[in-house]
Amino acid sequence: MAMDYRRTFRAAAVTFVDLVSRVPAERWDAPGLGEWTLRELVAHTAGSALRQVPDVLGARAETAAVTSPEAYWTFARSVPPSVYAEAVAASTVLARQAAGELGDHPADLIGELAGRATQALAAAGDDDVVSTPVGGMRVRDWLPTRTFELVVHGLDVAAAAGVEAAFPPDAVSEATALAARVAAALGDGPAVLFALTGRAPLPKGFSVL
Repeated sequence: MAMDYRRTFRAAAVTFVDLVSRVPAERWDAPGLGEWTLRELVAHTAGSALRQVPDVLGARAETAAVTSPEAYWTFARSVPPSVYAEAVAASTVLARQAAGELGDHPADLIGELAGRATQALAAAGDDDVVSTPVGGMRVRDWLPTRTFELVVHGLDVAAAAGVEAAFPPDAVSEATALAARVAAALGDGPAVLFALTGRAPLPKGFSVL
């Protein structure tokens, strides 16, 4: 039976807020992911998975140019490397700017962002076509990409902070299945399937993103 994408998003959002509330104060400026500090990682996640949700859901598009969650992620592979590099650099700049807005109690702001996101979702229809960074998408296809962000980066945050992340099994399952579908769409499905069934390890540095 298909998972309820609304429920998994809400559950992942609530779990992310709880996770941020448990980050030790002394870890906020420690390494987070790549060149990001933990504070910047949290700010990036909140921005991409929560803050932008009301804006995207409120911006209607005429046609659905991207028709699945996996197509959202494979879009990055279709643009020139220079364009992708510029997007990554811009994301880092935004993360650093947003990090300064988190204040002394980041969980308070992120809780507010989660509330606004879930309220906006409640007012949106499954088949509403909205304007996303990669083009028009139906709400039911776009929201799982935000759940994916919350779960994957939530696990990054937990690892960097040294605390446990307790994302619900349905949310983790949805994110894992999406990653597998992205791999299949990119032609890497057999490699991922062999790794998951213990037949062969994935190449060093492998990623579906």
